Amino acid sequence: MIRTAILGYGRNGSTMHAGAIEKLPGFTMAAVCDIDAEARQKAADRFGCPVYADYREMLARGDLDLVVIVTRSSQHAPMAVDALNAGKNVMVTKPWALNEPQALEMIAAAQRNKRLLLPWLPARTACDLIRLKELVSSGAIGRVFQIRRSEYSFGLRSDWQTLREFGGGYLLNWGPHLVDQPLQLAGSPVRSVSAHMKQLNNPGDAEDMFYAVMTTADGTIVIAEWSMAEGGLPGWLIQGDRGTIRVTGEKIEIWRVSLPAVIGEKEYRQKPVVEYSVEELDAVNEYGESTLFGDTAVMYRAAAAALAGEKPFLVPTAGALELTRVLDAIREAAQSGAAVAVS
Repeated sequence: MIRTAILGYGRNGSTMHAGAIEKLPGFTMAAVCDIDAEARQKAADRFGCPVYADYREMLARGDLDLVVIVTRSSQHAPMAVDALNAGKNVMVTKPWALNEPQALEMIAAAQRNKRLLLPWLPARTACDLIRLKELVSSGAIGRVFQIRRSEYSFGLRSDWQTLREFGGGYLLNWGPHLVDQPLQLAGSPVRSVSAHMKQLNNPGDAEDMFYAVMTTADGTIVIAEWSMAEGGLPGWLIQGDRGTIRVTGEKIEIWRVSLPAVIGEKEYRQKPVVEYSVEELDAVNEYGESTLFGDTAVMYRAAAAALAGEKPFLVPTAGALELTRVLDAIREAAQSGAAVAVS
């Protein structure tokens, strides 16, 4: 059994992560830490395990196989380094770091202590991304030249996610989904970034809207945005030189285009032959959980395989570091108003 501890028993810690540990064979909840007494009591009642107010006291235990960090964003990297230095394997939720220096510090701590550092990027296992990779690699719409990933909501919040001092803001909250997913589909590293960020409606001082345009090494244009709108763009819009794919929720629409073999010199915009099809995603895993933003069970099974030495974790630290560099570049581009190169 993988003796697992959760550090941060809030909304995600008590549902997404605790639920996986509770359901999946091979895992057992060995400890929970939270600064809130009510949260600690709920964890103790649910799991019958020791609970802690001080995470350093929990890390002093010698029987923990995995520590899962689900606290405020500003705490992720420092707590991960402390856990790694205490000899623990660590899974750290997104964003695993506020910036590249923090990410490098975690990687160094993992290497120095010979422990696993597992970045939590579940959107890489999302059902829509998996199907889109299949369609694009099959050549369904030819050579892809632009990918757009968008999410919109007027839903407001007033918690720590609205405050920069805690690592709040939608770039670090939603960027690990909306920036990483289209870059995974593009399959080419980012070389330049232009961006805008604004604080529109939420209180606090952190952005609640971002818009990033990235150009990859092979010339693909990737657009990622979180904004406020009703009736906005679909979640995905993928353009190729032989068609288009649009994804709205669980619905995938595909337009396959056949161009005329000969273009008449005097004809204006010769019409192509267009084949339209639609698919419905199977967006629920075996536990009845939505997989539109990732499959928690897949992520935890991958963690178990990595801890057993069977295979590398499905999110390598090098890939998470590359994403952090891109998020850093988006912030810099938005603040400077100029394009930023990414090496």
